[in-house]
Amino acid sequence: MTHPSTNPRVLIVTPEVTCLPSGMGNLSNYLSVKAGGIADVSAGLIRSLFEQGADVHVAIPDYRKIFRQKLPSIMKREFDAIRNGLPHGRIHLAKDRGFFHLDSVSYGNGTKNTKIALNFQREVINSIVPLVQPDLIHCNDWMTGLIPAMTRQVGIPCLFTIHNIYTEKCPLSDIEDIGIDAASFWQNLFYERYPSKYEESRDSNPVDFLASGVFGAHFVNTVSSTFLKEMIEGRHNWVNIHLQRELYNKWESGCAVGILNAPDPSFNPLTDKALFRKFSAKNHYLAKQYNKLFLQEKLGLIMDSRAPIFFWPSRLDTIQKGCRLLAEILCDVVCSYRDQNLEVVFVADGEFKKHFNDIVMSHQINNRVAVCDFEESLSRMAYGASDFVLMPSLFEPCGLPQMIGPLYGTLPVVYDTGGLHDTVIPMDVDGHKGNGFLFKNYDTNGLFWAIKEAMRFYNLPKEVKNRQIERVMMQSTVEFNHHITAQHYIDLYEKMLRRPLINRQNTNSLGRSTNSGKNTYDAPNTSHSKTYSIISDDSDEQNIIRLSKRKLESFSY
Repeated sequence: MTHPSTNPRVLIVTPEVTCLPSGMGNLSNYLSVKAGGIADVSAGLIRSLFEQGADVHVAIPDYRKIFRQKLPSIMKREFDAIRNGLPHGRIHLAKDRGFFHLDSVSYGNGTKNTKIALNFQREVINSIVPLVQPDLIHCNDWMTGLIPAMTRQVGIPCLFTIHNIYTEKCPLSDIEDIGIDAASFWQNLFYERYPSKYEESRDSNPVDFLASGVFGAHFVNTVSSTFLKEMIEGRHNWVNIHLQRELYNKWESGCAVGILNAPDPSFNPLTDKALFRKFSAKNHYLAKQYNKLFLQEKLGLIMDSRAPIFFWPSRLDTIQKGCRLLAEILCDVVCSYRDQNLEVVFVADGEFKKHFNDIVMSHQINNRVAVCDFEESLSRMAYGASDFVLMPSLFEPCGLPQMIGPLYGTLPVVYDTGGLHDTVIPMDVDGHKGNGFLFKNYDTNGLFWAIKEAMRFYNLPKEVKNRQIERVMMQSTVEFNHHITAQHYIDLYEKMLRRPLINRQNTNSLGRSTNSGKNTYDAPNTSHSKTYSIISDDSDEQNIIRLSKRKLESFSY
């Protein structure tokens, strides 16, 4: 049993560094991948927990070829953030040839997805959990969905976080053939149909990974409160009825909450190396104009520091992100504000990209609209140069661009849904509150109305507008950060553990533990036995500027 004076040990199981299954995102689109939230839980949450003194460990697949050879810079930063933020022995790589030689963590098909997920979970269940001996396990998304069933069987409290509504299914026989002893916890899994007995279900009754995670976990959280409510209320017809029911059950028992993700700390206009001119809330006006001229020249747009720029940072898909809405009114928007040289900048990949390119070419508005491949440095420059962020998503589990934008004084224009509802407040200049513009009717009229509202704000007297942007930037720095997110998770961990996560008497000035009887800076000792606490599901604890061309050319990425 863990000694009362030591910190409880938390194992965070994350199957991806920056990855979403096919159809939900792609590796090349950084902001799209991070909107799923897994990278933030993996890098930001772990770093924040450790800095506060928590005894935190992380289990991730050993994507050996990717990590050691041609690691994309965006993945390298996330992985290095984890590795550099934790002492040796706290990162546990699940080793299997299934992901040793992968060239990408954006998998190609469901069968391959499932096999990799099974291999990962086998290593976590059979090797990493016995090694770490955690007091609490935190699983993330469908690729860890079997682990909560095991934790319930052995009595380890488990939190299951849903970032994306995507799942795979396979029979018990496939799970067992991969080396997971599912027979010992089969009754804690969720099946396509009610399982009358083990023998009958083993070969012909598929296990739903995501629903199993919800069913087996002691607590569940989504990455926004409103998105959780929307799923429970059945507002999204693509959410499986079984998942909806299980989430409702957890909610009713006080074991389901929403916790917002937060932007990576590197999104800071005062230190962002991608910007032509860095700036703070106090001096944003002049710097953003310099950045605007630089971006306009780079992309071949009309160079006018007074031109309003709307920036699209999200994946260009056909369903979720609202591409069809903007495509139908893009020319009207540009023409309506021709006298102000309104410009639209896309820095994103996806299947809808070709359609936007066709619109730009056919209407010859390439000096007003730029459609660019995703590149992280260009995306960051767009945040620092633009006036508004466009996010007309049909649904949004959390979203990050609407939080990143205000940090750079770039205000979001969004549809009122999910995480967008929880993070964007209608701009009220007279009341000195709000940080963006929302529309409630999901159609082209609604989006155009929100754009007009944004332009009405843009055309306010400079002093009035700048005062509001300064306020938004300062408030966003306070509200959208990993320390806030980490504290929410700490509160939830402590509720599940029924004891403090961090013993402040045993931490140094940096908050790091100095007396953890669990070998805080070394590999854990597994020679001693321990018991685990269990929390009941029915617990009643409720849970403008001129710039020389020479100077512009002197700055490059």
